[in-house]
Amino acid sequence: MTNTGRTTIMREDNRNRELYGSYPHSPRPSMPRITSHEDYHVGLCGYILVILSYVLIFITFPFSLTVCLKVVQEYERAVMFRLGRILGGAKGPGLFIIVPCVDAYTKVDLRTVTFDVPPQEILTKDSVTVAVDAVVYFRVFDPVISITNVEDAPKSTQLLAATSLRNVLGTKSLQEILSDRESIAQTMQAALDEGTECWGVRVERVEVKDVRLPVQLQRAMAAEAEAAREARAKVIAAEGEQKAARALKDAADVIMQSPTALQLRYLQTLTTIASEKNSTIVFPIPIELMQAAIGSFRTS
Repeated sequence: MTNTGRTTIMREDNRNRELYGSYPHSPRPSMPRITSHEDYHVGLCGYILVILSYVLIFITFPFSLTVCLKVVQEYERAVMFRLGRILGGAKGPGLFIIVPCVDAYTKVDLRTVTFDVPPQEILTKDSVTVAVDAVVYFRVFDPVISITNVEDAPKSTQLLAATSLRNVLGTKSLQEILSDRESIAQTMQAALDEGTECWGVRVERVEVKDVRLPVQLQRAMAAEAEAAREARAKVIAAEGEQKAARALKDAADVIMQSPTALQLRYLQTLTTIASEKNSTIVFPIPIELMQAAIGSFRTS
């Protein structure tokens, strides 16, 4: 290999390291460090093309302003390229100028974008197959990186979200998925942030929308819940009967110890029976006979 060839390769290697912070074949490059266009030389042909473009603008002035002047909205940024190289940082918001024939630009929307993760068939840690979908909120925080490091940042983020959803939920049991959605969402957000940082994308929020269970499992869980409700109802009814029996026992003890209370209860019962309009005929037992019976019961 000649010295000229070695020099060319070394220049390309140095430029790649300046752009990506490591070699392009590195398994995980660090964050790109895009500098201004002044750090790079466009070459003699490039300078000639730029000069000719400025001459063309001057000759066709003021009609050339319709081509040179561009507007970027408040929520947008423009990433400019001159002869294929990054030209400074992102432009905007407002008005900026491009040079025809040598400059190109791409607009990047900085607003928060929402997309739905399609339902993913997931096998949980306890070997249950469920279908889970989610919604992800993200935005671009570095327009230059989102253009130079990834072809389609929204699409790549969506695919990574689907993969992260399967990976995270595959380590959880069914009970954890149903009861701990907030923790799952936070874990997914952290995983997505780590993966999309080198794309200039920041994931702001992740929400698990729906967990779909197999029909047989739904029936089994419904039967289990119904059995649990019936068991609780029986326990509550038994506790109520137990309390009622204790109250009756206490009342009977009080009446047995007080003849006056027994007589008062006897008269209240007669009043209640007499107030009802029915054909029942009641022959009350004399109170003296009841007192004698109670006395003999106490003696025995």
